[in-house]
Amino acid sequence: MFKKKLIKLIAVSAVFAIGDWWIFSSLIDAFRSYRESNSLKEVSLFSKTAPANADYYGEWLGSIGEIIEGAKALALGVDQNFNFYPLTGDNDVQSFWDEYHESEGVAQAMESVYYMVPYAYPQIVRVGDSSPPMAAFFLPIPDDSGYDLRGAVIILVPAGAGGSFQSLLVSLGILAWVLFTLIFAIGTCSRDPITGYSVLFLFAVSAAFIAYPLLEALRLSFVEEGAFSLGIWKRTLSPEFLVPLWGSIKLGIVTATISTLIGFAFAFLTERTGAGHKKLIGTLATMPVISPPFSLTLSIILLFGNNGLITRQFLRMENFSIYGLGGLALVQTIGMFPIAYMTLSGILRSIDSTVEDAALDLRATRLKTFLTITLPLSLPGLLSAWLLVFTNSLADFANPLLLAGSYRVLSVTAYIQVTGRSDLGGGAALSLLLLLPTLTAFFAQRYWVNRKSYVTVTGKPSARLAELATKPVRIALTVFVWICLGFTVALYATIVAGCFVRNWGIDYSFTLANIGEALSRGRQAILSTVTLAAAASPVAGILAMAAALIIVRQKFFGKKALEALLMTPFAIPGTLLGISYILAFNKPPLLLVGTAAIIVINYVIRELPVGLENGAASLRQIDKSIEEAAQDLGADMSKVFSSIVLPLVRPAFLTSMSYTFVRSMTAVSAVIFLISARWYHLTVQIYNFSENLRFGLASVLATTLIVIVLGAFGLMQVLVRDRGITDKSISR
Repeated sequence: MFKKKLIKLIAVSAVFAIGDWWIFSSLIDAFRSYRESNSLKEVSLFSKTAPANADYYGEWLGSIGEIIEGAKALALGVDQNFNFYPLTGDNDVQSFWDEYHESEGVAQAMESVYYMVPYAYPQIVRVGDSSPPMAAFFLPIPDDSGYDLRGAVIILVPAGAGGSFQSLLVSLGILAWVLFTLIFAIGTCSRDPITGYSVLFLFAVSAAFIAYPLLEALRLSFVEEGAFSLGIWKRTLSPEFLVPLWGSIKLGIVTATISTLIGFAFAFLTERTGAGHKKLIGTLATMPVISPPFSLTLSIILLFGNNGLITRQFLRMENFSIYGLGGLALVQTIGMFPIAYMTLSGILRSIDSTVEDAALDLRATRLKTFLTITLPLSLPGLLSAWLLVFTNSLADFANPLLLAGSYRVLSVTAYIQVTGRSDLGGGAALSLLLLLPTLTAFFAQRYWVNRKSYVTVTGKPSARLAELATKPVRIALTVFVWICLGFTVALYATIVAGCFVRNWGIDYSFTLANIGEALSRGRQAILSTVTLAAAASPVAGILAMAAALIIVRQKFFGKKALEALLMTPFAIPGTLLGISYILAFNKPPLLLVGTAAIIVINYVIRELPVGLENGAASLRQIDKSIEEAAQDLGADMSKVFSSIVLPLVRPAFLTSMSYTFVRSMTAVSAVIFLISARWYHLTVQIYNFSENLRFGLASVLATTLIVIVLGAFGLMQVLVRDRGITDKSISR
């Protein structure tokens, strides 16, 4: 049976290959003929404009580059015996004539010219070491009557554009054959074609929008002036750029360490003590995660900047500056400690308190129990939290853009390299360099965690909590937590207050003018941002859940590679992804730069790993037998996905959608490279207002963005409520 299917596959594939070759070769021939005919008309018209006096040939031939871009020409004279000889023109064309004028092809061309017939040389020629492929044309120069020969001209026209189009047609032909063969093979040989097509689609998406752009960025970092070179990496690894690399690493270490300590304090208070208002603390602590990246930076500048309310108005400080490492560490810590808090909260909640009870029963003090049991068991979470914050700090682009001052970080340096110096290769290399500390920290964390076992739950864990904090410690932690939360809330209140101040730092009089002007000037950016984020959200949600179903439930060749590809965007900096997309999609066949599509694709791919992880975690909690029962009753994979899997993973699906929407609304690092005049982004508009010291307008747009994001987040909280699908009833 398999042998028959294989023979059928080979036969059908061969037939398709023949038809595919005939179609695309016909297209190539038709295009080549059209291009040759069009070029021949252009050069023929040019040859008829030859001046009557040969002394002016130099000026005449010099103008051909303006008429036909990249063209070169050489004028030939003719003697009484109708032998041609060079007069004046381009040196490269002169070299071509000197080398080939006695060849059979050129002799045939000159014979055609002798009879006043233009001639297109059948072969592509190269002149000079760095010259592109050229198409050669031999044309007569008629006399005043138009019937007799006065000379000839050789014109070389670049064939690069045509060659690129022909290469594109060849690539499309090969791609069409490969896709047809794979689709036919899946349909013929697979027991579940829907799954096979889904795997093929996911591989295609991963290859086109993850692997291909990153490979383009890597390739360009080794190319200078069209040739392989290590020059870009030599400059990238020079002290000029190692300084911002160390700046990013130092900022990441400071931010990750402080954020992890604060996050642990929050998590310990809410999960391992009897403190009150835990839900309120958790809600306020996660505020910075779902707010725009510029919002906290903007409020810090309004309060502690050169004309800040506190530094200048209250404390009259003249030489104080918030810009630099200190200000950046402060803003990043406030914005990123919730990441550590959410990570450590789950870790501390899952520790079985019976271990701590045993230590206390053996007369260990609360402090010793904490230091010898709770803290060591929390080590994997501490390291994971530190790594997450460190990675986010390195990739952070928005805060350093406004608050770095003279302090240099690599993400902003890469942005300046691309936008300020138009050096895409250098920007790509700098962004790739950001991966070095991230991967180093990742593997170091994995090595450290894998050295020991941290398992404590081997059966049903105790539901009782061991109170390790004494009353003074609990009070101190509570005061510290509420001071942090109070400062965070004050920062958000500052943004709202900035909406109603005429000119922050100079004139604090009340005004409503900022609201009208900001909403008027930012109207297009608001509409574009909401539209693009809303378009990306359902695509990201469905794609993430489908990918999770394939990864968790199916076995197929290349599963590990596909999972690694889909998770790759989580590990790479946003600047690298933005630069990669510019390099990959600013040329055929996927010319997407400047369109809404590339921004939506960037949103989907960037946030896909989070949705995939949420979906996979939900699916692992669902018994596979439910899906198998549906398949036994005749449902295919698409029916199983839509009618069983999607309803059961509904919370993860809605969370993925809302997360994509929120992150898309607040994105900066990648999208700043991809925006256009038609599709602008609200965060970039806020940055432009802040950079131009229009803090009132920036505050209005930042507040608008916070309201939209909180509205979406609140709607998600309503929609994600359990509708009873997994409810359990008590039997009596």
